[in-house]
Formats: sequence, C-alpha cells, structure tokens
Amino acid sequence: MKVLLLFIAWCILFVLCWPIALLALVLLPIVWLLSLPLRLVGITLNAVFAFLRELLFLPARVLRLGKSESRKAA
Repeated sequence: MKVLLLFIAWCILFVLCWPIALLALVLLPIVWLLSLPLRLVGITLNAVFAFLRELLFLPARVLRLGKSESRKAA
C-alpha cells in the first residue's frame, strides 16, 4: 500500500513538474545508499541497548523465577 501511494504521488508530481519528478527518481537510490550506514548504526545501537536492558534486569528475573519455584514446592 505504501509503494502504491508513493507511485501515485510521483505520478502527480510528474504531471505537475516533470523535471523535479525525474530528479527525484534519479536521486532516490543515491539517498538510499547514503542512509544505509546510518540504518546499520541504528540497528546496532538498538541491539546494544536491548542487551544492556536484559543484562540489567537479569537479577530481577532470576529472583522472580526462584520465588515462583518455592511457591510450587510449598
């Protein structure tokens, strides 16, 4: 659906101002290639923060697991 809306918007831009539409068509892959390293950095930082969050909450998860096992035994 997103691709269809983008295509319709490009067609409208092509009808209104074809030089800008063609320039956008040429520059879009270049902008995508330039933004790719930033996306990789974002994915990496997201993974690092998720790992740190899990590492910080690990003692609470271990203690909660121990309490639930002691309740089952009683």
